[in-house]
Amino acid sequence: MNVKTLLAASAIALALPMAAQAQGLVRGAEQGARDGGDAAGPVGAIVGGAVGAATGTVGGILGVDDRPRFRSYVRERNVRSYDYDGRVAVGTTLPTSGVTYYDVPDQYRVQPGYRYTVVNDRPVLVDRGHRIVEVID
Repeated sequence: MNVKTLLAASAIALALPMAAQAQGLVRGAEQGARDGGDAAGPVGAIVGGAVGAATGTVGGILGVDDRPRFRSYVRERNVRSYDYDGRVAVGTTLPTSGVTYYDVPDQYRVQPGYRYTVVNDRPVLVDRGHRIVEVID
């Protein structure tokens, strides 16, 4: 059996369970590439990234059907937008002071620990460390 094929198959086998836990396309790809790279080097990173992206697309933090409803929910509450000089993107860590974070209502079935805020007029979900985990566009 070709060594590259064996490495790729091993990377897939190792990355699938980890990638299945990834949430969102970008996070899934990043986590899959990292886990695959740790397990099988560059080939594993390539395979893990693709697998992570595919599974991450399916399991976003806020379901695809809930996104428009959630956007409307935030808009109806006139949540004040925080002016941020940096890029509003997944992975950006927001400050602990000056930003108001809100609990996500249970009706949106978001796992505990995630909150939302509005940054530069864009609703975002953040984790406990105030890192943006999903931009609701």
